[in-house]
Amino acid sequence: MNNHPNPALGNISTPAAVIDLDRMRRNVQRMQSKVSALGVRFRPHVKTSKCLEVTRVQMEAGATGITVSTLKEAEQFFAAGITDILYAVGMAPGKLGQAHALIRRGCDLKILTDSVASANAIAAYGRDHGVTFNVLIEIDTDDHRSGIKPESAELIEVGRALAQPGGRIAGVMTHAGSSYDLNTPQALQAMAEAERAGCVRAADRLRAAGYACDMVSVGSTPTALSATNEDGVTEIRAGVYVFFDLVMHNVGVCALSDIALSVLTTVIGHQREKGWAIVDAGWMAMSRDRGTQRQSNDFGYGQVCDAGGTPIPGYSISGANQEHGIVSRTGTPDPDIAARFPVGTLLRILPNHACATGAQFPEYHVVSAGGQAATWPRFYGW
Repeated sequence: MNNHPNPALGNISTPAAVIDLDRMRRNVQRMQSKVSALGVRFRPHVKTSKCLEVTRVQMEAGATGITVSTLKEAEQFFAAGITDILYAVGMAPGKLGQAHALIRRGCDLKILTDSVASANAIAAYGRDHGVTFNVLIEIDTDDHRSGIKPESAELIEVGRALAQPGGRIAGVMTHAGSSYDLNTPQALQAMAEAERAGCVRAADRLRAAGYACDMVSVGSTPTALSATNEDGVTEIRAGVYVFFDLVMHNVGVCALSDIALSVLTTVIGHQREKGWAIVDAGWMAMSRDRGTQRQSNDFGYGQVCDAGGTPIPGYSISGANQEHGIVSRTGTPDPDIAARFPVGTLLRILPNHACATGAQFPEYHVVSAGGQAATWPRFYGW
């Protein structure tokens, strides 16, 4: 086995998060081209990478504004000069002061609500502190998580609450997270259309009730790549596409060769009678996410690749302790596991969920086909 196809890898202490820069750039261009062809703006969700350098690649490709999952992300990206930010998690009243501080410093921050109680709290804070919050109403188009149904009476009640001084309806947004459970082009296209139609319907109802609704924001990686019509939509959001992962591979929107994030690990021992190779990447490196377990192809804690990032068919991280991972062959144990993966062998493991695996590391090691290496820091915190 060629243990060091990229000389930069030999200088990295394992376990380490590795970005294949060439793959990542292709992923970014693919999504941007798709969204641009649909005639809408693209607002990437940067929670996947939480990395300024990655986000710059996305914005240089044509993205406009960003989506974040924490106010700490918003603070750090704003400090780096990005001003158009959507905080796409329901606003807790206790965090309004943190949001206000960003707005006061010049951040064009949009926040989110999906209830009358939250909308009233936002408007009350705004009145008391002399600030008007731009608020999107979250719409539930797929019974996945949060949001108000497009036809719900509560939608208009929330609009009324936000029309008070201190609040302003900036628009509506939805996220078809249940698209992760699908795996055919037809089902994904249908989900993309349901996402679009539901969010546009909510916007139309608000407008008919006399409220402005400028933004109609939709998106998930599978629906963004599957949509054929975004009439009435103003922007698409997606995040995990920048790296892709094994869940997205099972959904059918990427090949293994598109996955740009991996964990570099070293073989540190064997259990020959069990057909195991032991590596230094356990669940602290890969994360506890077993998102492929309920899909058609279970990759355990990750797909094993050689050091160059080429998958080794039939081998996965089948088990994990905190700092130990078990490499084994699916089905019949491999009696030659020690010869196949000698101690000291470098392997790269493709993750189930890029967001969760990336979160285990303070930095990314970035490599390209030319062998160049860089280190990009990652943001943390709430």
